[in-house]
Amino acid sequence: MLMPTTIEIRHGHLFCGLGGGAKGFNAARPVLGSQRARFRCVGGIDNDPAAIADFSRAAGVAGTVLDMFDRSQYTAFHGAEPPATWREATPADIHSAFHHERPHIVFLSAPCKGFSGLLSEGKSKTEKYQALNRLTLRGIWLLLEAYKDDPVEMLLFENVPRIATRGRHLLDQIGDLLRAYGYAVAETTHDCGELAGLAQSRKRFLLVARHIAKVPPFLYEPAKQQLRAVGDVLGRMPLPGDLRAGPMHRVPSLQWKTWVRLAFVEAGSDWRSLNRLAVEDGVLSDFLIVPDMHGGALGVRDWAEPTGVVAGANRPHNGAFSVADPRHQLYGAGCGVTDWTGTSGAIAGESLPSNGRFAVADPRAEASAAQYQQYGVMRMDQTAGAVIGVKSPGQGTFSVADPRHGGPAKFSNEFRIVARDRAGNTVTGAHGSAQAVADPRGPQERLFGKYHCADWTAAGRTVIGGSTSGEGSYAVADPRPGIQRSAGDAYLTGGHYGVVAWDGQSGAVSASAGHDNGRWSVADPRPMPAPADKLVCRIRSLDGTWHRPFTTLELAALQSLVDPEEQLELDGLSDQAWRERIGNAVPPKAAQAVAEEMGRTLMLAWSGETFALGSTPIWVRNVAVAVSASPGDRA
Repeated sequence: MLMPTTIEIRHGHLFCGLGGGAKGFNAARPVLGSQRARFRCVGGIDNDPAAIADFSRAAGVAGTVLDMFDRSQYTAFHGAEPPATWREATPADIHSAFHHERPHIVFLSAPCKGFSGLLSEGKSKTEKYQALNRLTLRGIWLLLEAYKDDPVEMLLFENVPRIATRGRHLLDQIGDLLRAYGYAVAETTHDCGELAGLAQSRKRFLLVARHIAKVPPFLYEPAKQQLRAVGDVLGRMPLPGDLRAGPMHRVPSLQWKTWVRLAFVEAGSDWRSLNRLAVEDGVLSDFLIVPDMHGGALGVRDWAEPTGVVAGANRPHNGAFSVADPRHQLYGAGCGVTDWTGTSGAIAGESLPSNGRFAVADPRAEASAAQYQQYGVMRMDQTAGAVIGVKSPGQGTFSVADPRHGGPAKFSNEFRIVARDRAGNTVTGAHGSAQAVADPRGPQERLFGKYHCADWTAAGRTVIGGSTSGEGSYAVADPRPGIQRSAGDAYLTGGHYGVVAWDGQSGAVSASAGHDNGRWSVADPRPMPAPADKLVCRIRSLDGTWHRPFTTLELAALQSLVDPEEQLELDGLSDQAWRERIGNAVPPKAAQAVAEEMGRTLMLAWSGETFALGSTPIWVRNVAVAVSASPGDRA
């Protein structure tokens, strides 16, 4: 019996970043008949030391910190001459970075800031970013010169789709350069999410080149897969902030106004949801944000919650033994809305919204928000947009409506949104219930009715001989502490319903301590956060979910850089730097899909085959424009 043989395919990486492409290539296992192949990385080059440290861990080989600018590009980009120790990279440096081995495939993912849609058209044309863009051409030239006597079999160049327009002149030069060195070239645009079955849609430009003399067979495109929902990945991860997942899973600290904006954005939509809110003098007129509710006496349980232990005396006033029943429905009411799965009533001669149930609650989602729309909040069952170097909620659809945050409070700042015209919650014995209302009316509008309590600093009203209507100020709010009591007085320590000052001390906690038998409450003077205060909080949105930004670990999992159940270690301590490197990374699973197709083509070439049929479209053919060329031109 013939034993399968294993072929080694070597790969190297220019502008390698944290090593997502190298990790994907290392995982590729192409098979052709009885032959199998394994990929081995020979090195990577980047100018960021932190990225090289990450690359070395991911690729299993030492990377090289190398600036590939020429002197004019360096000066244009940095606005200053390079230091005396700086020198231009040469083809010999490429050999050294690849540990003096010749790769069979080289993957390039050049800096894309100058081509990205996040950069304005005018700024992209400045000399600084034009110099950065030209780095792409210089990197490919250094590689071709380094191996001109023994060319690399295949090259793969990846970038943002906008390079096809903003960098058209550079792509034309790159194509001409590759053809001059004997390569067939193809430009395509692919969704890396479809190549790897990711939970994000990541449109990327791919330029693929194969050396015609060394690789005669055509290169076919990788097969496409179904995109997944973001919840397929996040649902397997611990809740954000869980210390067991490591520091990369901490919740970003945002300004209070940003948390509020996210809370009011509809799940599956973006900042345009905020335009539908009614705002009067800078205040929401229809909604309030109040501290979250905690269970206690007279507690009401949610329909989906389990009940507590059934005891011998379960009454509303001694625990959470009531339930909010959502099943009650109105029938025949004016302006009625029928459930999507319900049956409509009879259609009458005058069916109007005001005289019956002639509307339907349509649960079908609109198209997901565009990638770069501000304050976009996606649902758990949606596919994420491309994970990019930017990170904050104000820069795109980078937040999710998370329905999993149940159980006890996990943050010191927990709030919820309620309508102004809603009834208050049941008064409970526990702390935190929303029993107050933020009154938007000015002082001149407030009612001054019977038994008005005057402020300590306010002037009293006119003293009159009598009051038949009960109007007047008959009491004063005395802020002076230490009410004069005498020994033996039953209320010497403040008595029933006593409130301790925020900076005061509580008395001894007895076994029967309750809110109605001593000073067991506290006057909390802390206000709602100021708009610019940075904090981690949870605001329960109108849909019952927590609208929050992705954690750094979640972004890495969406990129397939790490399995959802695992932790990830990257160089440094900055979330911002981590997120930029993660956003610039090539998804390893997408790189793996491409590598396996390229590996099969190489195995065909090395086995002497010059043609093979594939089930997917041809990616790179010899002459794509032969039908328009004359015989003399083809030669």
